[in-house]
Amino acid sequence: MTILSIGRSSFDITCPVDEYPIEGTKYILSEKIESGGGIAANVAYLLAKWGETSYFAGVVGSDDYGAKIRKELEQVMVKMDMVENSYEYGTPVSVILVNKKNGSRTRFDVVGTTQPSIKKFDYTFTPDVIFTDGKEYTGTINAFNKFPKAITVLDAGRVDRDLLELCKYVQYIVCSKGFAETVSGLKIDYNNSATLVQVYKKLKDRYPNNNIIVTLEHMGAMYSYNGEIKIMPGIKTTVVDPSGAGDIFHGAFAYCIANGFDLEKAITYSNITAGLSVGKMGGRPSIPTLKEVINYYNQKFNIVEAPPVEEKKPAVSAEDELPDIPDASKIVIPTNQERDLGSTFSIGGATIPTISPDNPNGNV
Repeated sequence: MTILSIGRSSFDITCPVDEYPIEGTKYILSEKIESGGGIAANVAYLLAKWGETSYFAGVVGSDDYGAKIRKELEQVMVKMDMVENSYEYGTPVSVILVNKKNGSRTRFDVVGTTQPSIKKFDYTFTPDVIFTDGKEYTGTINAFNKFPKAITVLDAGRVDRDLLELCKYVQYIVCSKGFAETVSGLKIDYNNSATLVQVYKKLKDRYPNNNIIVTLEHMGAMYSYNGEIKIMPGIKTTVVDPSGAGDIFHGAFAYCIANGFDLEKAITYSNITAGLSVGKMGGRPSIPTLKEVINYYNQKFNIVEAPPVEEKKPAVSAEDELPDIPDASKIVIPTNQERDLGSTFSIGGATIPTISPDNPNGNV
C-alpha cells in the first residue's frame, strides 16, 4: 500500500538523567540519543520500516539537523519526493530529559514563532491512505481534494481552528484525551465510567459519521464498535521513556487500516506497538519491528504458529493470519433517545474547501 504522511518534522535530543535537575546546579550527562522526530515524520518512518511504500510531505531546515533527518528517513526507504528545504527557518529541535528512576519525561521544544509550510502540490503517485498531523492545513486539504478515494486518518492532539475543520473531512479521528476533554467540555475520570460515555457521546454528536478513537494514555484507547463504546486496554510494561509513543500508535494504526484490519485489531496492534516502544530510550529508536509486534500478539493470545514476516515485505493477512481478539471491556452506548440531537454533517456529502498555491490561507 502507498501511504502519504503530511505534517511537521523535528530533531530530538533525548538525555537520560538520574533525577530531575535542580535549578542552578551543574550536571554532566554521559549519554544522549539523537534522532529525527515530529508526528508525521515518525509515522512515515514506522510505515517504511514495516515495509509499506511510505511518502513524507513536510519541510526540514537547510541545516545539519535537516540533513540528519533526511538521511535517517532515506535509510528506511521513506520516499522523499515531497520533502522541502527551508532556507529561512531552521529545523525545530526538541531537548528531552528522561528521569531514569520513574520514566517521566520533560520536553523543551525550540521552535520559532513562524514555521514554514509545504508548497509542493504536484504528486507523481496516488496514495491509498493519507495520514495528517493537522499542522499543514493547506497541504492536507490539497491532498484530500486530489485523492478523494484515499482513506484519511487525522491525529487530533490539540485544539485549534484548522484541526477542528480537518476533523470534518477524515474517516478516522485519532485524538488525545486532552482533545476529547476540551472539545466535549467534560473531564474524564477513570474511576467513573459514566464520564467516558459522556465525553465520547459529545464527540460523536459533533462528528457523527467519523470513526473516533480516543487514546487514554496508560489506560489504552476508547472507541465505538458494533453499537458499543469500548475500552481496549494498553499492555502492561515498564516505562523507560514514553517519548514518541503517541506517534508510534498513529503509525501502527495507519498501517493496520491500510492493510484492511478491522477497527479492534487495528487498535490492538497499535496498543502493542506503543506499549513496546516505551520500554526503550528515545522516540524513533524505540519503534519495534513488525515481527516483534506480531510475536507479542501471538504470545498474548496463545497463537501456536506466528505468520511469516519479512521486514521490508511483511506477509500479513488481516483475514487469514490475524484471529479475532477476545472481547475487550465494554461500556454500552446510550440509546438514540438518550442522546441530544447532534450535527447532521455527512462526510459523503461534505464539500472540502479548495486550496491552491494562489490561495494559501484557504479562504473560501
